[in-house]
Amino acid sequence: MSARRLRRLFNIYPPFLFSGIRVPTVSDDYRQVRVELRQHWYNKNYVGTHFGGSLFAMTDPFWMIMVMRNLGPGYLVWDKAAEIEFVKPGRGTVWAEFRLEDAVMEEIRAATEGGDKLLRWFDTEVRDAGGDVVARVRKQVYVRRKRPDSAPGPAT
Repeated sequence: MSARRLRRLFNIYPPFLFSGIRVPTVSDDYRQVRVELRQHWYNKNYVGTHFGGSLFAMTDPFWMIMVMRNLGPGYLVWDKAAEIEFVKPGRGTVWAEFRLEDAVMEEIRAATEGGDKLLRWFDTEVRDAGGDVVARVRKQVYVRRKRPDSAPGPAT
């Protein structure tokens, strides 16, 4: 699937659409993604700031998808764990950017070359319009090369 089509699907994906989450950018090589969360009456918490669940949801699938798309079909890639730290109240439009560097991909390939699993943490900051950090999110991604016998073969 092209990055352009995936971006369009994200923007109509009900959990994102109905939370006010937009994905304005997915680079063609799946190495950079930008996500925005606009504040509306339906995604405010009790005290009038961004609902924490929406801040977390806006960062949820991207590291896994970026790694998966860059490794290709010979790997298993899953989200394993996550953490969020709320730094300051979020108001207005907040955003997060994800950048997958060459060095990280080399590290992943080297660590999984022999069939071993890798649990790799990725950090993302959610920022407000002024550039201040609203939340820090950590996602742990599980990566392992697929075993040759796990590939579907011809029926006998």
